Amino acid sequence: MIQFELLKTDKESSARAGIIHTDHGDIHTPIFMPVGTQASVKAVHQSELESIIKAQIILGNTYHLFLRPGNEILNRVGGLHSFMNWKKPILTDSGGYQVFSLSARRKVKAEGVYFSSHIDGSKHLFTPESVVDTQRILGSDIMMALDECPAYPCTKPAARKSLEITKAWLERGIAHFKNTEPLYGHDQIFVPIAQGSIYDDLRIESLQFNGQFKTPVQAIGGLSVGEPAEDLYRLVHLSTQHMSVDNARYLMGVGTPANILECISAGIDMFDCVLPSRNARHGILFTTQGIMNIRNKKWKDDFKPIDEGIQCPTSNNHSKAYLRHLFVSGEILGMQIATLQNLSFYLHLVSQAREMIFIDKFQEWKNAILQVINQRL
Repeated sequence: MIQFELLKTDKESSARAGIIHTDHGDIHTPIFMPVGTQASVKAVHQSELESIIKAQIILGNTYHLFLRPGNEILNRVGGLHSFMNWKKPILTDSGGYQVFSLSARRKVKAEGVYFSSHIDGSKHLFTPESVVDTQRILGSDIMMALDECPAYPCTKPAARKSLEITKAWLERGIAHFKNTEPLYGHDQIFVPIAQGSIYDDLRIESLQFNGQFKTPVQAIGGLSVGEPAEDLYRLVHLSTQHMSVDNARYLMGVGTPANILECISAGIDMFDCVLPSRNARHGILFTTQGIMNIRNKKWKDDFKPIDEGIQCPTSNNHSKAYLRHLFVSGEILGMQIATLQNLSFYLHLVSQAREMIFIDKFQEWKNAILQVINQRL
Protein backbone atom coordinates (compact mmCIF):
# COMPACT_ATOMS: atom_id res chain seq x y z
CA MET A 1 0.00 0.00 0.00
CA ILE A 2 1.35 3.43 -0.96
CA GLN A 3 1.33 5.93 1.90
CA PHE A 4 2.95 9.26 2.77
CA GLU A 5 4.44 9.69 6.23
CA LEU A 6 5.33 13.21 7.38
CA LEU A 7 8.32 13.08 9.73
CA LYS A 8 9.37 16.70 10.34
CA THR A 9 8.48 20.29 9.49
CA ASP A 10 11.13 23.00 9.69
CA LYS A 11 10.55 25.53 12.50
CA GLU A 12 11.35 28.63 10.41
CA SER A 13 9.70 27.67 7.12
CA SER A 14 7.16 25.25 5.66
CA ALA A 15 9.88 22.84 4.50
CA ARG A 16 9.05 19.21 5.25
CA ALA A 17 10.76 15.84 5.44
CA GLY A 18 8.85 12.61 4.99
CA ILE A 19 8.68 9.19 3.38
CA ILE A 20 6.47 7.85 0.59
CA HIS A 21 6.15 4.11 1.17
CA THR A 22 5.68 2.08 -2.04
CA ASP A 23 5.87 -1.58 -2.96
CA HIS A 24 9.08 -0.83 -4.88
CA GLY A 25 10.76 0.91 -1.95
CA ASP A 26 10.63 4.05 0.16
CA ILE A 27 11.08 7.55 -1.27
CA HIS A 28 12.65 10.02 1.16
CA THR A 29 11.32 13.53 0.66
CA PRO A 30 12.06 16.19 -0.38
CA ILE A 31 13.07 14.39 -3.55
CA PHE A 32 14.08 15.18 -7.11
CA MET A 33 13.02 12.64 -9.74
CA PRO A 34 15.19 12.23 -12.86
CA VAL A 35 13.13 12.26 -16.04
CA GLY A 36 13.21 9.07 -18.09
CA THR A 37 10.63 10.07 -20.69
CA GLN A 38 11.04 7.11 -23.03
CA ALA A 39 12.09 4.46 -20.47
CA SER A 40 15.55 6.03 -20.35
CA VAL A 41 17.17 8.88 -18.47
CA LYS A 42 19.22 10.27 -21.35
CA ALA A 43 22.94 9.41 -21.25
CA VAL A 44 22.64 7.45 -17.98
CA HIS A 45 22.50 3.71 -17.41
CA GLN A 46 20.06 2.33 -14.83
CA SER A 47 22.95 0.99 -12.73
CA GLU A 48 24.41 4.52 -12.63
CA LEU A 49 21.05 5.97 -11.64
CA GLU A 50 21.10 3.71 -8.61
CA SER A 51 24.76 3.56 -7.62
CA ILE A 52 26.07 7.03 -8.59
CA ILE A 53 23.11 9.41 -8.77
CA LYS A 54 21.28 7.65 -5.90
CA ALA A 55 17.91 8.10 -7.60
CA GLN A 56 15.02 6.82 -5.49
CA ILE A 57 12.32 7.23 -8.15
CA ILE A 58 12.31 8.11 -11.86
CA LEU A 59 9.70 9.31 -14.35
CA GLY A 60 8.29 7.82 -17.52
CA ASN A 61 5.83 9.47 -19.88
CA THR A 62 2.53 7.97 -20.95
CA TYR A 63 2.34 9.90 -24.23
CA HIS A 64 5.76 8.82 -25.50
CA LEU A 65 5.54 5.23 -24.26
CA PHE A 66 2.02 4.82 -25.66
CA LEU A 67 3.34 5.78 -29.10
CA ARG A 68 6.59 3.82 -28.82
CA PRO A 69 7.08 0.96 -27.97
CA GLY A 70 3.30 0.82 -27.39
CA ASN A 71 0.90 -0.81 -24.96
CA GLU A 72 1.06 -4.26 -26.54
CA ILE A 73 4.83 -4.59 -26.08
CA LEU A 74 4.79 -3.17 -22.56
CA ASN A 75 1.94 -5.46 -21.53
CA ARG A 76 3.73 -8.52 -22.89
CA VAL A 77 6.94 -7.72 -21.02
CA GLY A 78 5.14 -7.08 -17.73
CA GLY A 79 5.28 -3.29 -17.53
CA LEU A 80 7.85 -0.55 -17.43
CA HIS A 81 9.84 -1.87 -14.45
CA SER A 82 10.55 -5.13 -16.27
CA PHE A 83 11.07 -3.48 -19.67
CA MET A 84 13.83 -1.14 -18.46
CA ASN A 85 15.05 -3.33 -15.58
CA TRP A 86 14.42 -0.72 -12.89
CA LYS A 87 13.40 -2.09 -9.49
CA LYS A 88 12.65 1.16 -7.68
CA PRO A 89 9.49 3.31 -7.90
CA ILE A 90 8.33 4.93 -11.14
CA LEU A 91 5.97 7.86 -11.67
CA THR A 92 4.30 8.28 -15.05
CA ASP A 93 2.91 11.57 -16.31
CA SER A 94 -0.43 11.18 -18.08
CA GLY A 95 0.82 12.82 -21.27
CA GLY A 96 -1.40 15.86 -20.81
CA TYR A 97 1.50 18.29 -20.88
CA GLN A 98 3.05 16.65 -23.95
CA VAL A 99 -0.25 16.86 -25.82
CA PHE A 100 -0.59 20.49 -24.69
CA SER A 101 2.79 21.22 -26.25
CA LEU A 102 1.54 19.87 -29.61
CA SER A 103 -0.62 22.98 -30.12
CA ALA A 104 -0.88 22.52 -33.89
CA ARG A 105 -1.53 18.78 -33.62
CA ARG A 106 -4.27 18.48 -30.99
CA LYS A 107 -7.90 19.32 -30.36
CA VAL A 108 -9.41 19.29 -26.88
CA LYS A 109 -13.03 18.17 -26.56
CA ALA A 110 -15.22 17.09 -23.67
CA GLU A 111 -14.55 13.40 -24.31
CA GLY A 112 -10.77 13.82 -24.36
CA VAL A 113 -7.96 15.16 -26.50
CA TYR A 114 -7.44 14.22 -30.15
CA PHE A 115 -3.88 14.49 -31.40
CA SER A 116 -1.51 13.51 -34.18
CA SER A 117 1.65 11.60 -33.33
CA HIS A 118 4.84 13.66 -33.62
CA ILE A 119 6.50 10.47 -34.92
CA ASP A 120 4.35 9.45 -37.89
CA GLY A 121 1.28 11.71 -37.88
CA SER A 122 -1.08 8.89 -36.86
CA LYS A 123 -4.31 9.98 -35.15
CA HIS A 124 -5.07 9.14 -31.52
CA LEU A 125 -7.48 9.99 -28.71
CA PHE A 126 -6.51 10.25 -25.05
CA THR A 127 -9.42 10.08 -22.63
CA PRO A 128 -9.30 10.12 -18.82
CA GLU A 129 -10.11 6.42 -18.95
CA SER A 130 -7.61 5.43 -21.65
CA VAL A 131 -4.65 7.04 -19.84
CA VAL A 132 -5.59 5.05 -16.73
CA ASP A 133 -5.57 1.88 -18.84
CA THR A 134 -2.20 2.75 -20.35
CA GLN A 135 -0.70 3.49 -16.94
CA ARG A 136 -2.06 0.21 -15.62
CA ILE A 137 -0.12 -1.43 -18.45
CA LEU A 138 2.97 0.63 -17.65
CA GLY A 139 2.67 -0.48 -14.02
CA SER A 140 3.93 2.78 -12.58
CA ASP A 141 3.66 3.17 -8.83
CA ILE A 142 2.35 6.74 -9.13
CA MET A 143 -0.08 7.48 -11.99
CA MET A 144 -1.05 11.01 -12.99
CA ALA A 145 -4.53 12.14 -14.05
CA LEU A 146 -5.15 13.50 -17.53
CA ASP A 147 -5.37 17.28 -17.30
CA GLU A 148 -5.33 20.27 -19.62
CA CYS A 149 -2.43 22.64 -19.05
CA PRO A 150 -3.38 26.17 -20.17
CA ALA A 151 -0.73 28.19 -21.98
CA TYR A 152 0.84 31.31 -20.51
CA PRO A 153 -0.36 34.00 -20.82
CA CYS A 154 -3.97 32.89 -20.48
CA THR A 155 -7.11 34.97 -19.99
CA LYS A 156 -9.22 34.17 -16.96
CA PRO A 157 -12.21 32.94 -19.02
CA ALA A 158 -9.89 30.58 -20.91
CA ALA A 159 -8.32 29.40 -17.64
CA ARG A 160 -11.80 28.82 -16.20
CA LYS A 161 -12.86 26.76 -19.22
CA SER A 162 -9.66 24.73 -19.04
CA LEU A 163 -10.08 24.08 -15.33
CA GLU A 164 -13.63 22.79 -15.83
CA ILE A 165 -12.31 20.30 -18.37
CA THR A 166 -9.56 19.18 -15.97
CA LYS A 167 -12.08 18.73 -13.13
CA ALA A 168 -14.48 16.70 -15.30
CA TRP A 169 -11.63 14.53 -16.57
CA LEU A 170 -10.41 13.94 -13.01
CA GLU A 171 -13.79 12.64 -11.88
CA ARG A 172 -13.91 10.26 -14.83
CA GLY A 173 -10.32 9.15 -14.28
CA ILE A 174 -10.87 8.50 -10.57
CA ALA A 175 -13.98 6.45 -11.32
CA HIS A 176 -12.15 4.33 -13.92
CA PHE A 177 -9.14 3.90 -11.65
CA LYS A 178 -11.42 2.53 -8.92
CA ASN A 179 -13.03 0.12 -11.40
CA THR A 180 -9.70 -1.35 -12.56
CA GLU A 181 -6.94 -3.30 -10.85
CA PRO A 182 -3.13 -3.32 -11.01
CA LEU A 183 -1.79 -5.84 -13.51
CA TYR A 184 1.51 -6.87 -11.96
CA GLY A 185 0.87 -7.43 -8.26
CA HIS A 186 2.04 -4.09 -6.84
CA ASP A 187 -0.02 -1.14 -5.62
CA GLN A 188 -0.62 1.95 -7.73
CA ILE A 189 -2.06 5.34 -6.82
CA PHE A 190 -3.83 7.91 -9.00
CA VAL A 191 -2.84 11.56 -8.50
CA PRO A 192 -4.95 14.67 -9.23
CA ILE A 193 -3.25 17.74 -10.74
CA ALA A 194 -4.21 21.27 -9.71
CA GLN A 195 -4.51 23.83 -12.51
CA GLY A 196 -5.87 27.38 -12.77
CA SER A 197 -3.11 29.31 -14.54
CA ILE A 198 -1.96 32.37 -12.53
CA TYR A 199 -5.38 33.09 -10.96
CA ASP A 200 -5.44 32.63 -7.20
CA ASP A 201 -9.15 31.85 -6.91
CA LEU A 202 -9.00 29.24 -9.67
CA ARG A 203 -5.96 27.62 -8.07
CA ILE A 204 -7.71 27.42 -4.70
CA GLU A 205 -10.86 26.02 -6.31
CA SER A 206 -8.83 23.36 -8.12
CA LEU A 207 -6.95 22.36 -4.97
CA GLN A 208 -10.12 22.13 -2.91
CA PHE A 209 -11.80 20.06 -5.62
CA ASN A 210 -8.82 17.70 -5.80
CA GLY A 211 -8.58 17.46 -2.02
CA GLN A 212 -11.87 15.55 -1.79
CA PHE A 213 -10.09 12.59 -3.39
CA LYS A 214 -7.99 11.21 -0.57
CA THR A 215 -4.73 10.25 -2.30
CA PRO A 216 -1.25 9.99 -0.75
CA VAL A 217 0.12 12.46 -3.33
CA GLN A 218 -1.38 15.69 -4.70
CA ALA A 219 0.19 17.55 -7.63
CA ILE A 220 0.48 21.16 -8.77
CA GLY A 221 0.65 21.57 -12.55
CA GLY A 222 0.65 24.40 -15.04
CA LEU A 223 3.58 26.31 -13.56
CA SER A 224 7.04 26.96 -14.98
CA VAL A 225 5.40 27.46 -18.38
CA GLY A 226 6.69 30.99 -18.93
CA GLU A 227 5.27 32.92 -15.99
CA PRO A 228 7.60 35.25 -14.01
CA ALA A 229 9.43 33.72 -11.04
CA GLU A 230 7.48 35.87 -8.61
CA ASP A 231 4.22 34.35 -9.88
CA LEU A 232 5.66 30.85 -9.59
CA TYR A 233 6.67 31.36 -5.96
CA ARG A 234 3.47 33.18 -5.04
CA LEU A 235 1.29 30.42 -6.47
CA VAL A 236 3.34 27.66 -4.86
CA HIS A 237 3.02 29.32 -1.44
CA LEU A 238 -0.70 29.81 -2.03
CA SER A 239 -1.14 26.21 -3.14
CA THR A 240 0.61 24.56 -0.20
CA GLN A 241 -1.58 26.59 2.18
CA HIS A 242 -4.60 24.85 0.67
CA MET A 243 -3.16 21.34 0.58
CA SER A 244 -3.48 18.73 3.31
CA VAL A 245 -0.43 18.14 5.49
CA ASP A 246 -1.16 14.42 5.13
CA ASN A 247 -0.33 14.28 1.39
CA ALA A 248 3.00 14.47 -0.40
CA ARG A 249 3.01 17.59 -2.58
CA TYR A 250 4.39 17.26 -6.10
CA LEU A 251 5.31 20.38 -8.11
CA MET A 252 5.50 19.27 -11.73
CA GLY A 253 8.28 20.36 -14.10
CA VAL A 254 10.21 22.69 -11.74
CA GLY A 255 13.07 23.56 -12.11
CA THR A 256 16.42 25.23 -11.32
CA PRO A 257 18.26 24.49 -8.06
CA ALA A 258 17.09 27.87 -6.76
CA ASN A 259 13.48 27.08 -7.75
CA ILE A 260 13.67 23.79 -5.91
CA LEU A 261 15.05 25.21 -2.67
CA GLU A 262 12.55 28.07 -2.62
CA CYS A 263 9.67 25.68 -3.24
CA ILE A 264 10.90 23.23 -0.59
CA SER A 265 10.74 26.21 1.75
CA ALA A 266 7.08 26.63 0.74
CA GLY A 267 6.28 23.00 1.60
CA ILE A 268 6.81 21.09 -1.67
CA ASP A 269 8.02 17.48 -1.35
CA MET A 270 8.54 16.21 -4.92
CA PHE A 271 10.09 17.68 -8.06
CA ASP A 272 10.98 16.68 -11.60
CA CYS A 273 12.53 18.60 -14.46
CA VAL A 274 14.47 17.88 -17.66
CA LEU A 275 16.71 20.90 -16.98
CA PRO A 276 19.69 19.17 -15.30
CA SER A 277 20.02 16.47 -17.97
CA ARG A 278 19.21 18.77 -20.90
CA ASN A 279 21.68 21.44 -19.75
CA ALA A 280 24.31 18.77 -19.20
CA ARG A 281 24.14 17.73 -22.84
CA HIS A 282 24.95 21.35 -23.76
CA GLY A 283 27.88 21.57 -21.35
CA ILE A 284 26.15 23.58 -18.61
CA LEU A 285 27.02 22.15 -15.20
CA PHE A 286 25.40 22.67 -11.81
CA THR A 287 28.02 22.29 -9.09
CA THR A 288 28.50 22.97 -5.40
CA GLN A 289 30.64 25.98 -6.40
CA GLY A 290 28.21 27.46 -8.93
CA ILE A 291 27.12 27.14 -12.55
CA MET A 292 29.73 26.61 -15.25
CA ASN A 293 29.83 26.33 -19.02
CA ILE A 294 32.42 23.61 -19.42
CA ARG A 295 33.05 24.63 -23.04
CA ASN A 296 34.58 27.94 -21.95
CA LYS A 297 38.30 28.31 -22.63
CA LYS A 298 39.01 29.10 -18.97
CA TRP A 299 38.64 25.39 -18.14
CA LYS A 300 41.17 24.29 -20.78
CA ASP A 301 43.99 23.81 -18.29
CA ASP A 302 42.03 23.42 -15.06
CA PHE A 303 43.11 20.00 -13.82
CA LYS A 304 41.10 20.08 -10.60
CA PRO A 305 38.14 17.68 -10.23
CA ILE A 306 34.84 18.73 -11.75
CA ASP A 307 33.14 18.88 -8.34
CA GLU A 308 34.60 17.56 -5.09
CA GLY A 309 31.55 18.70 -3.12
CA ILE A 310 29.37 15.73 -4.10
CA GLN A 311 29.88 11.98 -4.00
CA CYS A 312 30.01 11.30 -7.72
CA PRO A 313 32.98 9.17 -8.88
CA THR A 314 33.05 10.64 -12.38
CA SER A 315 33.05 14.21 -11.04
CA ASN A 316 35.61 13.44 -8.34
CA ASN A 317 37.97 11.53 -10.63
CA HIS A 318 37.89 13.58 -13.85
CA SER A 319 39.14 17.12 -14.31
CA LYS A 320 37.39 20.11 -15.78
CA ALA A 321 40.06 20.18 -18.49
CA TYR A 322 39.28 16.60 -19.47
CA LEU A 323 35.53 17.19 -19.57
CA ARG A 324 36.02 20.32 -21.68
CA HIS A 325 38.20 18.31 -24.06
CA LEU A 326 35.43 15.72 -24.45
CA PHE A 327 32.86 18.41 -25.30
CA VAL A 328 34.97 20.32 -27.81
CA SER A 329 35.95 16.98 -29.38
CA GLY A 330 32.32 15.88 -29.69
CA GLU A 331 32.83 12.79 -27.57
CA ILE A 332 29.61 11.22 -26.20
CA LEU A 333 31.37 10.48 -22.91
CA GLY A 334 31.33 14.22 -22.20
CA MET A 335 27.53 14.26 -22.16
CA GLN A 336 27.48 11.19 -19.94
CA ILE A 337 29.85 12.65 -17.35
CA ALA A 338 28.05 16.01 -17.37
CA THR A 339 24.65 14.35 -16.90
CA LEU A 340 25.96 12.28 -14.00
CA GLN A 341 27.30 15.49 -12.44
CA ASN A 342 24.08 17.46 -12.76
CA LEU A 343 21.72 14.74 -11.58
CA SER A 344 24.06 13.81 -8.72
CA PHE A 345 24.15 17.47 -7.72
CA TYR A 346 20.34 17.72 -7.71
CA LEU A 347 19.98 14.60 -5.58
CA HIS A 348 22.75 15.86 -3.29
CA LEU A 349 20.94 19.18 -2.92
CA VAL A 350 17.58 17.69 -1.85
CA SER A 351 19.36 15.23 0.45
CA GLN A 352 21.13 18.13 2.17
CA ALA A 353 17.83 19.99 2.40
CA ARG A 354 16.30 16.98 4.15
CA GLU A 355 19.15 16.86 6.66
CA MET A 356 18.76 20.58 7.42
CA ILE A 357 15.00 20.22 7.95
CA PHE A 358 15.56 17.57 10.60
CA ILE A 359 17.83 19.91 12.61
CA ASP A 360 15.73 23.05 11.99
CA LYS A 361 18.47 24.80 10.02
CA PHE A 362 16.94 24.62 6.55
CA GLN A 363 16.19 28.33 6.10
CA GLU A 364 19.61 29.48 7.27
CA TRP A 365 21.33 26.87 5.09
CA LYS A 366 19.15 27.69 2.07
CA ASN A 367 19.93 31.40 2.21
CA ALA A 368 23.66 30.70 2.43
CA ILE A 369 23.85 27.97 -0.21
CA LEU A 370 21.85 29.95 -2.79
CA GLN A 371 24.52 32.64 -2.86
CA VAL A 372 27.07 29.99 -3.85
CA ILE A 373 25.21 27.73 -6.29
CA ASN A 374 23.57 30.62 -8.18
CA GLN A 375 26.86 32.27 -9.14
CA ARG A 376 28.23 31.90 -12.66
CA LEU A 377 31.78 30.59 -12.70
